[in-house]
Amino acid sequence: MRVGFLGTGSIAEAVVRGLAPAGHEITVSERNAARAGRLAGAFDNVAVADNQGVVEASEVVFLGLMAEQAAEVLGGLQFREGQRIVSFMAGMPLEDVAALVAPARAEAVMLPYPGIAEGGSPILALGDVGVIEALFAPANTVYRLRDAAELEAYLCAQAVLSPTVQMVGVAAEWLGGGEAFLRHLVGSSLMSGECQPMLDALNTEGGYNQRLRQHMEVAGMREALCEGLDRLAGKG
Repeated sequence: MRVGFLGTGSIAEAVVRGLAPAGHEITVSERNAARAGRLAGAFDNVAVADNQGVVEASEVVFLGLMAEQAAEVLGGLQFREGQRIVSFMAGMPLEDVAALVAPARAEAVMLPYPGIAEGGSPILALGDVGVIEALFAPANTVYRLRDAAELEAYLCAQAVLSPTVQMVGVAAEWLGGGEAFLRHLVGSSLMSGECQPMLDALNTEGGYNQRLRQHMEVAGMREALCEGLDRLAGKG
């Protein structure tokens, strides 16, 4: 496919790095000149253009913009019928994107993560996600969401990543090293199966895992997590 990226932030760069080895013709915005130049230097099939040049070169256009800047950036561009638009902007409803890119078709909202650069990453997707699956699966897993409310709930729940990373970092600091081991342990364990059976297996009476989990539960870990998620969701 001929694929374009408006906005070249860190997530857009990760998506390009994951997509480029498949041989697609990719055009990236010159908005972040250093990042765009780095991508063009790394891949023969990545070119740099101004925003209108990206639109003209592409069948599929990814919008890696800040939602509050989208109207200003997109308002001066000429899209065409038959173009397919995928937005990375969780903060802008798809119908609002559609109004800004007409007569092109705003097909989906896609929320990628940095791991997409190497593959094996989750992708949250809302709307007509066929083009997303065609470009990124099966190297990555696309999680189809039903509606905007489910997208918002997933956005809240995925924020568990940051405190989880911090917990691993703090344990590594306490250990005085071993971060690579702890990242490997947590990552591979979570990928091996569902949470409850894993917790049951880690619940050996008097074992280290049980004792630390119980200590943290007594300290209010569960309540603090649920309270934080409720606040993100506007429930508290």
